[in-house]
Amino acid sequence: MRWVVGIFFLMHGVGHSMGFLAAWTPINVGFSDEPWLLVGDEKVKGPIGRVWGVIWLVALAGWVSVGISVLSGATGWETRAMSSAVVSLAAIVPWWRSVPGGAKAGVLVDIVVLVGLLTPWGQDFVDRLA
Repeated sequence: MRWVVGIFFLMHGVGHSMGFLAAWTPINVGFSDEPWLLVGDEKVKGPIGRVWGVIWLVALAGWVSVGISVLSGATGWETRAMSSAVVSLAAIVPWWRSVPGGAKAGVLVDIVVLVGLLTPWGQDFVDRLA
């Protein structure tokens, strides 16, 4: 079970590379040219989009760290998982109109992790991975 969860977290983390690549490179990773949800007509390729690209990179680093921790049997990964989920949501939600479907599915992963770890069942799950 630990391997499945650890690899899943690693893959979720690597998926965040899409946001960074969309903002910083000409590589087409499936983002549309729609503006973000906040005030203004900001696009992923614009200056604010590049700032958010770095936030996607922070989420990537967080999730990869969580995946490695789970795989190695380290303790304390739960707090980093919750933090990574929050950063991930902060990276994705403002760009909801432009992100591809995979990123939208990632929001569900982040919500499940947050809800799961913040409930009594979360500790039972963590204990099973130990």
